[in-house]
Amino acid sequence: MEKQSKDIHERVYQFIFRVLQLIKKAPRSYENDVVIGQLIRSVTSVGANDQEADGSFTKADFIHCYTITRKEAKESLYWLRLLGDCNPKLLYETKMLIEEGDQIMRIVTVIILNTKKGK
Repeated sequence: MEKQSKDIHERVYQFIFRVLQLIKKAPRSYENDVVIGQLIRSVTSVGANDQEADGSFTKADFIHCYTITRKEAKESLYWLRLLGDCNPKLLYETKMLIEEGDQIMRIVTVIILNTKKGK
């Protein structure tokens, strides 16, 4: 799991970086500012909790941190979808990021379940 663990951290980081790059392309409007603010908070929380899980000392803390990571990833997917639907020029990029975020969320779910089972 060590190699897989390292791979997920880099994948999470790259996902967050790509989302932040996309946000720079969004036109300024009141609606976009609200959505972008929420997206920034949720997507950066994905990374922060991933790193917290990596530094955890107990199994329970590890599971707790990754559970929050998963929840924040799910929220990020919502905000990405809304951003894309409100900004048709960004729709293709948001769909690609949603696919990547969904895969990350599924991987984190498997990590949580395997850790609970003791694998």
